[in-house]
Parts: sequence; C-alpha cells; structure tokens
Amino acid sequence: MAENETLECVTEHERILQEIESTDTACVGPTLRSIYDDQPNAHKRFMEKLDARIRNHDREIEKMCNFHHQGFVDAITELLKVRTDAEKLMGQVTDTNRRLQEAGREVTAQTEEVICCRIQQRNMATTVEKLQLCIPVLEMYSKLKEQLESKRYYAALKTMEQLENIFIPRVSQYRFCQIMAENLPRLREEIKEISMSDLKDFLESIRKHSDKVGETAMRQAQQHRTFNSAVAKQASMGHYTKPVYSLNGRTHTHNGLMMDDYTGDEDDSDEELLTAQDLVDFSPVYRCLHIYTVLGDRETFENYYRKQRKKQARLVLQPQANMHETVEGYRRYFNQIVGFFVVEDHILHATRGLVTRAFTDELWNMALSKIIAVLRTHSSYCDDPDLVLELKNLIVIFADTLQDYGFPVNRLFDLLFEVRDQYNETLLKKWVLVFREIFELDNYSPIPVETEDEYKLVVSRFPFHDAEIEKQDFPKKLPMSQSVPQIYTQVKEFIYASLKFSESLHRSSTEIDDMLRKSTNLLLTRTLSSCLQNLIKKPHIGLTELVQIIINTTHLEQACRYLEEFITNITNVSPETVHTTRLYGLSTFKDARHAAEGEIYTKLNQKIDEFIQLADYEWGMAESDGRASGYLMDLINFLRSTFQVFTHLPGKVAQTACMSACKHLSTSLMQMLLDTELKQISMGAIQQFNLDVIQCELFASSEPVPGFQGDTLQLAFIDLRQLLDLFMVWDWSTYLADYGQPTCKYLRVNPATALALLEKMKDTSKKNNIFSQFRKNDRDKQKLIETVVKQLRSLVNGMSS
Repeated sequence: MAENETLECVTEHERILQEIESTDTACVGPTLRSIYDDQPNAHKRFMEKLDARIRNHDREIEKMCNFHHQGFVDAITELLKVRTDAEKLMGQVTDTNRRLQEAGREVTAQTEEVICCRIQQRNMATTVEKLQLCIPVLEMYSKLKEQLESKRYYAALKTMEQLENIFIPRVSQYRFCQIMAENLPRLREEIKEISMSDLKDFLESIRKHSDKVGETAMRQAQQHRTFNSAVAKQASMGHYTKPVYSLNGRTHTHNGLMMDDYTGDEDDSDEELLTAQDLVDFSPVYRCLHIYTVLGDRETFENYYRKQRKKQARLVLQPQANMHETVEGYRRYFNQIVGFFVVEDHILHATRGLVTRAFTDELWNMALSKIIAVLRTHSSYCDDPDLVLELKNLIVIFADTLQDYGFPVNRLFDLLFEVRDQYNETLLKKWVLVFREIFELDNYSPIPVETEDEYKLVVSRFPFHDAEIEKQDFPKKLPMSQSVPQIYTQVKEFIYASLKFSESLHRSSTEIDDMLRKSTNLLLTRTLSSCLQNLIKKPHIGLTELVQIIINTTHLEQACRYLEEFITNITNVSPETVHTTRLYGLSTFKDARHAAEGEIYTKLNQKIDEFIQLADYEWGMAESDGRASGYLMDLINFLRSTFQVFTHLPGKVAQTACMSACKHLSTSLMQMLLDTELKQISMGAIQQFNLDVIQCELFASSEPVPGFQGDTLQLAFIDLRQLLDLFMVWDWSTYLADYGQPTCKYLRVNPATALALLEKMKDTSKKNNIFSQFRKNDRDKQKLIETVVKQLRSLVNGMSS
C-alpha cells in the first residue's frame, strides 16, 4: 500500500515538472500550489525531485557545450579576421557617406524647398476648395442682404431656405457660417414684422380707397345698366311710339329731366374701365401671404387678416349721423361698402384660401342686415320725395353692382318695397301742398274761353267734351273752374313721379301697373279726398264756391276713366286683366260731392238763421202792418238769387237744397212762435206773422228750383199754415171735434203746439188785450179760452199716457 502511494507521488511530481517546463511562468503559481495541497511533506519530496531534474539538465547543457566548443573557437577566429576588413569597409563607407552627404546637401535643400512648395500647393488647393464651398454661401448671404434692402422679402426667404438646406451644411464647421445660421431666424422675424407692417399699411390704405373703388364699380354697373336699357328702349320703339317713361333703364321724363342721377360725365364713360386691381396695389397682401406661407405661419396671417377686415367692415357699415340729409351721404356710404366687398371678392379669387366664400358670405350677411337696418332708419327721416327717389336709384345700382360680383341682393329689392311706401308717403305729403295751393288760388268760377286756341289748350290739359258748348260761339265759358285741369294734370304728374320709383326694380309690367294704380288710389282716396273735405269745411267757402266744387268733382269723376287709360298706355297692361286694380276716384269724388252738398244745406240753413236773427216782431201789436216783414223779404230774395246759381247743379241736388231750406225756414218760424222766452202774443202779431208765412208760401209756389211736382215745396210750410189758420179763424170747435181723424182739417196741428201758443195769447195785459174789441163779452170769451185750454191739456195728457 505504501509502495503504491509512493509510486503515485513520483508520477505526480513528474507531471508537475513537465508542466512547469512546458508552460508559461505566469501560470506556475496554481501548479506549485497543488504541491502544497497534496500530502504532508510532499513538497520536500518534490524539491528533491526538482533538484534531481536540475542536475540532470545541467549535465545535458555541459555535454552540449562541450560538443560545440571547437566550432565556437573557429567562429571567433574568423570573426577577428573579418574585423579588419570591416573596419576598412567602415572607413570607406564613412568616406562615401561623407562625400554623399556633401553631394546631397544641396539636393536636400532643394528637396526641402520642394516639400515646402508642395505643402503650400496642397494648402492652397485645400484653401481654394474650401473657398469654393464658402464663396456661394457668402454670395447667397450677400444676395440675401440685397433682397432685404430692396424689400424682396419672398425671394429673401427662398434664399434663406437655400442657405439653410444646401449651402451652410457644406461649411457648417466655420464660425462665420454658424453666425449666419444664428442670424437667419432673426432675419425671418424681421421679415415677418416688416411684411405685417406693410399689410397694416395696406389695410389702412384700402380703407381710405374703398370709396374710390366702390364709386368706380358702381359707375361701371350704371354704364352697363344704361347700355342694356338703351337696347331695350330701341327694341320697344315700335311697341309704343311715344313713351313718357320706360319700365327699365334710363329715359327722359315729360319735362326733359333725366330719371337716373347716378350717371357719370361723358368724359368718364369714354375712359378705359378700371378694376379694383388698377386702383389698389394688392402686392403687400400677396407678399405677406407668401411670406407667412413660407414661414409655416399662414394660419396666423389668415386669422389676423380676417379679424382686421371684420373690424373694417363694422366701421364701413357705420353711417354718418346726417347721412339722410343729402344724397351724397348715401352715395359715400354705398361707395365704401361696394369698395370693401369688391376688394374682398378680388382677394377671394386672387389668393387661395386667404378668404373663403363662406367668410365673404358671412361678412355679406352681417353687412346686409346692418345695411337694411340703417336704410330703414334713415329713409324714415326723409321727407323729400326727390331724395327718396335718388336713394332708390342708388340702392338699385348698389344691388346691381354687388349682384354682378356674386352677392345675393334679394333682401335689398325687398327693402325697396318699404322704401317705395316711404316714397309714396312723401309724394302724398308733397301733393297735399300742391292741391292746397291749387284750391287756394282757384277763383271757383267757370273757365272763360276767348279763342279757339285757349279752348284747345284747356282741352289738351283736361279731357272735356260737351257738344253743346262746342257749338257755342266764342267767347264762352266751360262749366268747371281752373282747378279741375290743374288737379287732373297734377294727378298725372303724381303717376309720373310714382312710375319713377318702379323703374329698374326688375318687376313685371303687371306688378308696375298694380303699383301705379294702388298709389294713385291712395292719392285720390286719401290725399285729394282729405283736401276736398278740408276745403269744403273752410269757413270762407260760400254757397257759390260749394256749387262750383260740386260741378268740379262731377267733371273729375268723369275723367277717372281717362286716368285709367293713361296708366294703361304707360304700362301696356290691359285693364281687362284679372288682377288689375281699379281706380277708386269715383267714390272719392262722390264722397266729396256729398260732403259739399251737405255743406250747402248747412250753410244755407246758417244763412237762413242769420236772417231769422234779424227778425224784430212786436209781439204785442194790436194790428199788423199790412205787409210782410223786411227781414223775410230779404231772405226770400237771397234764396231766389241763390237757387238761380243752383241751375248748374244736378236737379236732385238743387231740389234737395230748396226743400231743406224751406223746411228749415218753416221750423225756424215755428220755433220763433214757441220760444219759451216769448210770454205773450197778440192777435195783431199773429196776423203779421201770417203775412210773412204767406210770402214764404208764395216763394214756394213760384218754383224757385224746377222739378217739383204740384205743391210739394209748399208742404214744407203746412204745419205753420194749419196752426195759423186755426188761430186766425178761431175754429176750435172743428179742431177739437175732428181731432184724430185722417180727414181732419187741422191734421198737422199738434195739441201741445196749439196749447203753448194759446197760453201765450191768454195772459194779456190791459194795454194789449187780444179781445179788446169784445170787451163786453170779455168774461164769456175768457171762459171759452179756459175751456179750450182744458180740452187741449186733456188731449196732451192723453197722448203722453
């Protein structure tokens, strides 16, 4: 067992020695450590083994050295021999080297010079190469500076873009390029600020030039409309040979004035048509738009531009406080608005997306609402029809202009209908003054005609035809007064004026015809009717004037059909059309005539009352004067002369006036007898009163107005006649016996009336006793009167119960 362990230890030591011999010394540590890790005292045995190995190697080295020693000696001997030759050769080489060094020193110097030149050449080539890279950068930067100085900002931005993306990256290692790169953002900001400043200047400039742009655009639209209307007029020449007005466009009025007032001078019409681009420099907008687009900030620019334009739109839409006073105020207002939207339309089509159709539509809708509100307010202040008409022409041109640019304007034409009503109102107010002046200057007497020329002149102004008057010799008189042809002419003038507003409204002839007829109806039924009614009520208008007014209204009523024909000739719309409005002049003049007739009756009665107030009866007289009272004769003479004037009136009117006057006279006389302030009446007063009533009856029987049948007019005094006969005859027995019977002789005598008058006769004084001639029978007579009074009172009480 011990032998085996010894054998293994020897084998292991042998392996370790081989490993130490064959491995690197850096790896010996682990091998040696394994020796100490083995059995105790193993390292001693290993050391012994190692010493044995060393001695073995020493012996091998010694054997080898002994084997090669002779060869070594021989080699040393040969080397010593070679040493001499080597020294000799070394001298030669040294000499040769010296001589070579001396010979090559100049070459070396030249070579060094060549090397320096080559280095310089290489450096120059490198410099040229680098400069070739830097020069374009510097040239581009210089170009950038020039572009900035010449305000070519869009090109400058393109140059900056090339510098950043192409040129500077090639030479980015140089300091100056870094400085350039750092300056470019600052330059961009400067360009943005400068372009924005230019845009602000442009916005301020365009605000000032909008008036001129709008004026030019509206002039062009007016010229276009004038041209179209001229063509339409030529086309319609064969339709109506002598038009007073054309339904569309610009024509002459009957007095030679031009209907459209927004026409430019002839010199202006010959000038070359200018557009918004000709009047306004839009380059700041384009430039600023391109700059912000290149800088990637287009949205900011668009928002700023739209915001500023909205603010300017609100400023443009604000009218001046006194705009309604002159047409120039309206014209400036419209010019500014048209100029604003013409510019926006140009921007819309000239740029892509700076403004959109939705944005312009939004602006227009906002502006349209404001414009309509402004016009509605300011037009209501206007009381001059000429100014309203000029405003209408401006609105039409304004609407046509913007419609040409694609803006919807239907609401403006709807507004014109409101303005038309305002125009008609101002016309009606104006014609009130015209009619009043005509009525004030009228002499209310038939028109005298001395010659045939004068007759033709009147007939040319008023459609009067009367065969009997035409047969009469000159001089002669026409039944109407001078106000009739004047009123007829003024009604036609009103139709002309109303027609002016209907032009260029893009309405059909039927609609225009309806407008004319409705406005004419307003003139007749409201304005003229009101003037006639006021005229009739004026206190200075007497019976003669009222008679003439009735005659005048009769002729004006007959002339209404000629007015309808006049409107038909203007509009070419047949009166048989289903929806054609008829003129209401007939009712107007009938109402005026009825009012005049009523006023005649009233004034005639007032005149009768004036005469009645002059009555001065002596109610206690013993006997009558034997003749009628003077005031009554004067009244009858007045009535005779008045009724002679009534011969020109229609028979029914004259008869009604005569009957009304007689009834009023009868009633007034009856009231005079029954006046409560009158306490006593003598028989002599009754007789005197009877004489006056007889004169009235004679006047009634003389037929002051023809046409009464039989005693119709005398019946107006039947109540007075029966009452007076009852007292004059003293036929109380018959009255009391027949009372209530249809055949009663005193049928029209009321018991209360007879009682009131009898009471006045009963209380007599001694100085004036109605029964003085029967003094002997006084007591019997008084008893009779008392008896009659009692019976009358019983009748009155019976009637009241």
